[in-house]
Amino acid sequence: MSRAAANRYAVALFELSKEKNILDQIRSEVEVVKQVFTDNKELDELLLHPMVSKEKKEQLIQESFSSLSDIVQHTLLLLLERKRMNIVIPLIEKFEELADEEQKIGHATVYTVKPLSEKEHEKIAQTFADKTGKETLHLKNEIDHDLIGGMKLHIGDIVFDGSVQGQLNRLQQNLVSGKR
Repeated sequence: MSRAAANRYAVALFELSKEKNILDQIRSEVEVVKQVFTDNKELDELLLHPMVSKEKKEQLIQESFSSLSDIVQHTLLLLLERKRMNIVIPLIEKFEELADEEQKIGHATVYTVKPLSEKEHEKIAQTFADKTGKETLHLKNEIDHDLIGGMKLHIGDIVFDGSVQGQLNRLQQNLVSGKR
C-alpha cells in the first residue's frame, strides 16, 4: 500500500471539496465509505479480486454508494480504474486529518479512573480546546485502573498529565534536584 498515493488522492479530494464549499458534506460521505469498507471486508476482497470483471466492480460501487455525491463516487471509480482500491481507508484517514486541520478540530483521549460525567466531559473538552488552539476537541474517555486519581490527556503527541502519580513523580524530581 502506498501512503504517498493515498495522501495525493486525499489532498486532491480535500482541495476540490474546499473549492466547491462542500467540505462538511464530503467529510460525512467519506465517513460512510470508511464505515462500509471497515464493516465489510468482503467488499474490499471483491473489489480487489482479479476474477471479477471491471464492469461488475464499477456497478457494485455505483449501486453501493448511489446516495453519495458524484465527487465521492468518481473518486472511488478512479481508484478502481487505477487499481488503487487498497488505499481507500488511508485516503479517507488523510482527508479527515486535513479537514480537521482546516476546521480546527482536535481529537484527544482522556484517561480517568472512572467514566466522566457529561458536564466534566464538556468542561475538559472546552478547556483543552482553548489550550491547543482548537475550536472543537472531541474526547474519547478511556478507563485506566492504574491511575490513583486525576487524569491524563493525550492530544496527538502532547500529553497533559494531571494524574496523582504524575504529580508525585514531579514532586520527587523536584526534591531530588533540590528545586522547590
